Amino acid sequence: MKIIKATTSKVASLGLPSLALIWTCFFWGTTWLASKEGVKYIPALQLAAIRQFIGAFCYISFFLFKGAPWPKGKQWITILILSILNFVLSNGLSTWGVKYISSGLGAVIGAIFPLWIVVISFFNGEKLSRLAIIGLLVCFSGVCIVFYDYLADFMKPDFQFGIFLSVIATITWAFGSLYTKKKAKNFNPYFSLGLQMGISSILLFAYTGATGTSVNITQIPSQAWWAIAYLVVFGSLTTFVAFIYALQNLPTEVSSIYAYINPIIAVILGAVIFNEPLTLTLILGVLVVLLGIYLVNLAIKK
Repeated sequence: MKIIKATTSKVASLGLPSLALIWTCFFWGTTWLASKEGVKYIPALQLAAIRQFIGAFCYISFFLFKGAPWPKGKQWITILILSILNFVLSNGLSTWGVKYISSGLGAVIGAIFPLWIVVISFFNGEKLSRLAIIGLLVCFSGVCIVFYDYLADFMKPDFQFGIFLSVIATITWAFGSLYTKKKAKNFNPYFSLGLQMGISSILLFAYTGATGTSVNITQIPSQAWWAIAYLVVFGSLTTFVAFIYALQNLPTEVSSIYAYINPIIAVILGAVIFNEPLTLTLILGVLVVLLGIYLVNLAIKK
């Protein structure tokens, strides 16, 4: 009887974290479509700024209510650097990028950031393992397959610009990930996340205001506000909480599955909702890319 109760308790304890992981896999994949929808109506950087400002308000309000201490001294420098790398550049540029490319393609490009971690580590003097090199080659092959269906689009300047923005976004995210691992261990990471969003929203608002690339807030259509609301609720708040919960209660190799499922969700829903291309070549390319990323992640863990 005790064994049955223990087994039931263990299954129940895994049930909620598993649901949290499923939530993360699905909804973070859908945020690419919400960004694609939002940039139809307002400038991409303004969309990112509004999303981050509202998300920051929610996070900071919660931690102020809880009486959390503010960062001190050099901690502010770390938070400022991360806000630029993770939110101004990575989130801002990836949002801007899907204005010119499909949401599915943006998600696939976004998934390759572990490759840049390996490349950056190599230039920092770390020796690449054979598994990492194989993963890089497999992933590069997958990217070539993915872009086979887009060869004609490479002649379009807007498409080239969208690819450029999306790739730069993955590089800055990789730098942000490495910097977080090195510097951001001495302060509440969740409070830090809210502060990063707040600082980045101020910087983005300043840029769009100075360059005249924003629209009057009263002229933003309801479609854009719905997209922003979706991004805040499912991109910045609930899904992030679900991800942290899954990370704390599931093995790392299980909780990291979201990185492989998000692009698949984005590609499939992009085809269903926005009529984005979904060909056998694209499907094969995405699977090869994800295999390469898996090998690279495995090499990083080892």
